[in-house]
Amino acid sequence: MVDDDRHGGPAVRRSGLRVWGVEPYFGGSHRAFLQGLARNSHHDLTLFTLPGRNWKWRMHGGALSLARRAAAAAAGGEVPQVLFASDMLDLPVFTAVAGGPLRTVPAILYFHENQLTYPLPPGVERDLGYGFKNLAAAMAADSVLFNSRYHLREFLAAAADLLQAMPDEVPPGIIEDLEAKTRVLPVGCDLRRFERYRDQALVDAEAGRWGDPAAGPLLVWNQRWEYDKAPGDLFDTLYALRETGLRFRLAVAGPNQGTPTAEFLQARARLADIIVQWGRVAGAADYASLLWASDVVVSTAIHEFFGIAVVEAVYCGCRPVLPRRLSYPELIPPEAHDEVLYGEGELAAALARALAGPHAWSEEWQRTWVSRFDWGSIRTRYDDEIRRCWENAMRARVPDAGAR
Repeated sequence: MVDDDRHGGPAVRRSGLRVWGVEPYFGGSHRAFLQGLARNSHHDLTLFTLPGRNWKWRMHGGALSLARRAAAAAAGGEVPQVLFASDMLDLPVFTAVAGGPLRTVPAILYFHENQLTYPLPPGVERDLGYGFKNLAAAMAADSVLFNSRYHLREFLAAAADLLQAMPDEVPPGIIEDLEAKTRVLPVGCDLRRFERYRDQALVDAEAGRWGDPAAGPLLVWNQRWEYDKAPGDLFDTLYALRETGLRFRLAVAGPNQGTPTAEFLQARARLADIIVQWGRVAGAADYASLLWASDVVVSTAIHEFFGIAVVEAVYCGCRPVLPRRLSYPELIPPEAHDEVLYGEGELAAALARALAGPHAWSEEWQRTWVSRFDWGSIRTRYDDEIRRCWENAMRARVPDAGAR
């Protein structure tokens, strides 16, 4: 990896391919992912990024700013062999504006999310222009990667519907062409970092930092405080469980942007006597301490293309209670589906069962469910995809000897 002056850190030359990571929205999970790839890849990554804010403008104009930077670097003799971009980049605009040798560099497009199927708040109409940017970028890329099979299926189906709705002049075979160059590659996660904090987490738990274990098992909800995670469904279920006399502690963590909604304010008041954490846990050590101390993690999401927060909690030993839909069945091995996944109307029963037996199986076995997503295990798959993209591009440029 070569770290430029925008990111600091030591410059380390590696023996792999020269790769430019291009990210218009360098924040949150996008930032953690790209930094993890740069740290763990055998290839030599240089990052071109913009701050993770103003996502709509990033999708419209981010490519312009990043293309100018990339063109300047290329003019100085630094030409990559592969581009690795996220779904937030308008790839056709980027390559057109960058021009020069960057026009022909093979590109990988990684989909963390997409704007064709991302659920919208009530009353908001979808702007298909952003979804079409995703589609055009995928068409322009040499290789397209999705973080889950669920995400891939959702996107291709929505793209087909979008094209079918167009009035005319839709070239045939677009979806088939996309299918031919798409693959599923789960998000790389830095799970082993949690091991550094495990001993301190035990000390914290014994000191009662996360409440008294005698008050019941600790349930953690570490999702974003957003409508697409359906927090109201969770709170309604917790109210009902409290009325049955079930004893448990509650940690409501995860990032919160803006003023908490009425449902959060009501939940904090009604569940005050069992809450041991309310709001995002900022420090890495503190977050790890909470997850190691927790017994059960729950999701009520109506949208999840992968599920990093759940993966982290599962790694730290939290028994998961997850919907039998979205990307969750891919995170859990089939032999554990009946114990972990719940269907429509089954949340209360599933949560009660988990809280009654949070340690029904070994943490070591459970950790194997998600350890495959750790960078130490998955980095070679990313390296192979990058090299495959470059090799395919090189083969395509060699004239067919039989045509001479």
